[in-house]
Amino acid sequence: MSITSEYIVTGMTCEHCVMSVTEEVGEVPGVEQVDVDLASGRVTVVGDADAGAVRAAVQEAGYEVAA
Repeated sequence: MSITSEYIVTGMTCEHCVMSVTEEVGEVPGVEQVDVDLASGRVTVVGDADAGAVRAAVQEAGYEVAA
């Protein structure tokens, strides 16, 4: 069974930002799918991925997960 988690990411302003976050988060072990909504900053992750690893991937892409 896949788990769906949502994160609010700040600092994204364009489609390049979306691609960067999608790529970095998609490389986290256990991630099956990543959907990024630029307008809301919402990142939806499907899979059994560690939340800390997802947050680290967002930071690696150059953005922050809102608390």
